[in-house]
Amino acid sequence: MIFPFLSVLAAALLVGADQLIKQWATAVLQPMGALTLLPGVVELRYYLNDGMAFSMLAGQRGLLIGMTSVMLVCVLVMLLVRKMHPWERVAWTLVLGGGIGNLIDRVLNGVVVDYINLLFIDFAVFNFADICITTGIGLLILWILYDSFRKERAEKQAAAPQDDAADGNA
Repeated sequence: MIFPFLSVLAAALLVGADQLIKQWATAVLQPMGALTLLPGVVELRYYLNDGMAFSMLAGQRGLLIGMTSVMLVCVLVMLLVRKMHPWERVAWTLVLGGGIGNLIDRVLNGVVVDYINLLFIDFAVFNFADICITTGIGLLILWILYDSFRKERAEKQAAAPQDDAADGNA
């Protein structure tokens, strides 16, 4: 029963890290505008997002808070009661931590603080919580594909005729 506890603890640490970084971004980046890390590649830029990914549902604070809250409660319950592979658990923990981090911003401020700006592609400004969510979803997709392949392979092996006795290899 230690794994559910570790998942909640890890998610709490992710939330704490996210909130600390956002406080720093607000204190440092908001007054200065932008801080170039790698010219032409990445900068840190203070940006307030009232939507979700790529500013979808912008201005729909209540809807976003409601949808996010329901989803995160489901993820938390699943982490606490469902037996799962460690990689699946890590993935859901990342989604939970990132989701709570952005939910806190949205509930307290009505907007999410974003600060990572990739300059070499036309991409949305994002934050640490977004990285956690995206990484978690990516791991879930990989886990689902791997698990499906593994189960399909096991079913094929189980359905294959056992000719070992007929071949004299018993």
